[in-house]
Amino acid sequence: MMSEAMRAHALLDAEQLRARVRTTIDRFLARQTEVLADVSDDCAPLVRYVADLMSGGKRLRPAFCYWAWRAAGAPDEPAVVTAATALEFLQAAALIHDDVMDGSDLRRGAPAVHRRFAALHRDRGWGSDADHFGVSSAVLAGDLCLAWSDELYTGSGLHPVALGRGRSVFNGMRTQLMGGQYLDLLDQASGGRRDPGAVERARRVMHYKSAKYTVEHPLLLGGRLAGAGDRLLARFSAFGLPLGEAFQLRDDVLGVFGDSGRTGKPAGDDLRENKRTVLVALAFEQATGVQEKVLKSHLGDSALDAAGVDEVREVLVETGALAGVERMIGELLDRSLAALDDVDLAEPGRSALVALADAATNRTS
Repeated sequence: MMSEAMRAHALLDAEQLRARVRTTIDRFLARQTEVLADVSDDCAPLVRYVADLMSGGKRLRPAFCYWAWRAAGAPDEPAVVTAATALEFLQAAALIHDDVMDGSDLRRGAPAVHRRFAALHRDRGWGSDADHFGVSSAVLAGDLCLAWSDELYTGSGLHPVALGRGRSVFNGMRTQLMGGQYLDLLDQASGGRRDPGAVERARRVMHYKSAKYTVEHPLLLGGRLAGAGDRLLARFSAFGLPLGEAFQLRDDVLGVFGDSGRTGKPAGDDLRENKRTVLVALAFEQATGVQEKVLKSHLGDSALDAAGVDEVREVLVETGALAGVERMIGELLDRSLAALDDVDLAEPGRSALVALADAATNRTS
């Protein structure tokens, strides 16, 4: 008998969606290589480093978009896969810029894009500052990905009427993502402290920086492209928003407690970067004076070692913050799935969306 995990994997790979997304990415980037070659062969790393970054990833955003399209009763067709793949370029832009802002060294188990450009500078023995070159080049690479996301969406081959229906979601998603990222920067700048409003602010950052553009907006985009009515779109939102929050909460737990071999980033990077997550905010709410001192001394410490990470982990467990986040994930997942209970969704779209919910919350990377 097929296990639930095997069934979920099979549903997520139905229609060979992951392979089709990867093929779409590869073909699109091959065309962009030719475009930039007209500028100079020296531009090749701009595409190569983006291609390497995009060779990995869960493909959750295009999956939510595609399966919302199918759940709304629309048939499989190449054009919607292309439109959904545009979300992977938006994700690449967000990751590249996020790593620059956080000063991250690794992404998906490899050097972050700005680190790769800095290494290129050093290897070639160029003058000036290698790190500045790396950051500046990564900003350009991220900007290209943002532009490419729009180019891929517009040129997907879907009917202009369908693209017009989805345009407001596509545009709003990109703007709100940047707003959420700015809120994240503001919270990092505020430093570690006990603050009664910290949990609510952390959830607001999570809402706009991750939850909406990871799940809700891709669902709404797929639904609108398929011509779904207001009632179904409302259910997609009710399904997507709590699921997106649960996804990010799981990401926050993995950022501190995860296996770096699976997550692709060193354990504790969120602590070094002073990420004001719900997990951290809950710990500050319940911390004793001694525990608060531990948190303040380690959050934002770029040289935080494994022993320091273990000290923070201990506080997160002892204050009940970890258990609290796990409860929130379970409650949010239940609320998300309940939104699909009495709505008419086409198969295999419904089953795929349920499998995606499980994959987004019960994961180790």
